[in-house]
Amino acid sequence: MASNFYCDGVDKAPQRSLFNALGITKEEMERPLVGIVSSYNEIVPGHMNIDKIVEAVKLGVAMGGGTPVVFPAIAVCDGIAMGHKGMKYSLVTRDLIADSTECMALAHHFDALVMIPNCDKNVPGLLMAAARVNVPTIFVSGGPMLAGHVKGKKTSLSSMFEAVGAHSAGKMSLEDVEEFENKACPTCGSCSGMYTANSMNCLTEVLGMGLRGNGTIPAVYSERIKLAKKAGMAVMELVRKNIRPLDIMTEKAFQNALTADMALGCSTNSMLHLPAIANECGIEINLDMANEISAKTPNLCHLAPAGHTYMEDLNEAGGVYAVLNELTKKNLINTDVMTVTGKTLGENISGVVNRNPEIIRPIENPYSQTGGIAVLRGNLAPDGCVVKRSAVAPEMLKHSGPARVFDCEEDTIAAIKGGKIKAGDVVVIRYEGPSGGPGMREMLSPTSAIAGMGLDKDVALITDGRFSGATRGASIGHVSPEAVRGGTIAYVQDGDIISIDIPNYSIRLEVSDEELEERKKNTKLLVKEGITGYAKRYAAMVSSADKGAIINK
Repeated sequence: MASNFYCDGVDKAPQRSLFNALGITKEEMERPLVGIVSSYNEIVPGHMNIDKIVEAVKLGVAMGGGTPVVFPAIAVCDGIAMGHKGMKYSLVTRDLIADSTECMALAHHFDALVMIPNCDKNVPGLLMAAARVNVPTIFVSGGPMLAGHVKGKKTSLSSMFEAVGAHSAGKMSLEDVEEFENKACPTCGSCSGMYTANSMNCLTEVLGMGLRGNGTIPAVYSERIKLAKKAGMAVMELVRKNIRPLDIMTEKAFQNALTADMALGCSTNSMLHLPAIANECGIEINLDMANEISAKTPNLCHLAPAGHTYMEDLNEAGGVYAVLNELTKKNLINTDVMTVTGKTLGENISGVVNRNPEIIRPIENPYSQTGGIAVLRGNLAPDGCVVKRSAVAPEMLKHSGPARVFDCEEDTIAAIKGGKIKAGDVVVIRYEGPSGGPGMREMLSPTSAIAGMGLDKDVALITDGRFSGATRGASIGHVSPEAVRGGTIAYVQDGDIISIDIPNYSIRLEVSDEELEERKKNTKLLVKEGITGYAKRYAAMVSSADKGAIINK
């Protein structure tokens, strides 16, 4: 323990003098030193309340007999970064967060950690760090935003982006767009649908790294403050019992996470983050596992953008634990895994009731017999690509159409808003992958423009970049290999027919092998100029999306 390390012997007197400079008493030095990793900032709505969470955690740690010490983690707001250069700096922060937290935790010899993330990259980044540092650790997020209310209906950020597309198509007045603008995001918290942030916070409960409600209790509820105090006390129990992240995040726990992912209808970004977290735990998750689990896991929830229910509704229905209990009815969950409660997952979820079968479908009456995410393969994506199947209109589960090809997101948006995309088209956005982008931008702006114009049941989008958790429609991302590394997507031409068959996990460019080989000989790959700094280093080191866009070591 840090208390033994720093308090024993005259040779540690210099370190103790610096603790004295911090105002830490001898009694505090003799207790376990608990690092509280705060993602608080004043630019991300999901993080603006984290200062309150931090203070509650500090109280809980102190009540549990520890000495809390706060240090920061960065956070990017994907919504604010969307649709411009800023989105190149979103996914890349996952590794910065993991690296910097690892450095702080090991440099200062903390006995335990409490991770306080909320938005998209902080949760996986801190889970990666937790695995590396492997001291007793617990997660407590800032919590989800309440849904907005526009014209008597609940709404969220995805509706806001789609309103822009509707206005471009002449289907919504500027006054109505302004009403959405003022009402879609009414409180602090991570945006209110089953987007990436809420997907990953829910999965902390499934992995066993967060207490019940961590993914669903709204940010503005006092229950969230109580949860933070409980997390502070719980981490001290983990110290006493010496339960560590690698005791919790086992292969069985990741199987549970993939299963719950399918049932909840989580963001496709989970197919980047879960493999990356598992990699830090010495566990391999490949995309084929996703289809194997999806094939036997029913989809039980249709939260926004797939449907018209929100995180607050899932919370009232019983939350993640109620979903897990439904899944145990078909023995789809490993219940014997350890969690941060010091109990097994089975003990945690025992007796939890599904209080609203309209929000959480009973397993006998699912939205579909297969999970919310599908991995497609074919000559266009030999190493796989990912689609949120639960958010695809039935008529688009199978689709063939001519390719409309763009080498960046901006050109795509201009074409969509210029009315150049027609029903039946397959929009291809390439050179936006982890290395080629670099940073694998989310494509919420083009997908929302398509949906807002009423074309989400007629047009497919395919990219080596990725899609926001707020995206709906036949939006297929993570195409691997990516264009800059010679993937087939680099050789698609306008007018080529692309065939998509989601039920059969297939995606194909209807061009002969001979023609493709000829194109490869005569096509120069696009390498973007002017990439500098961290983005340049990231582009050189990052793996393909099918490997989780991890930094190759």
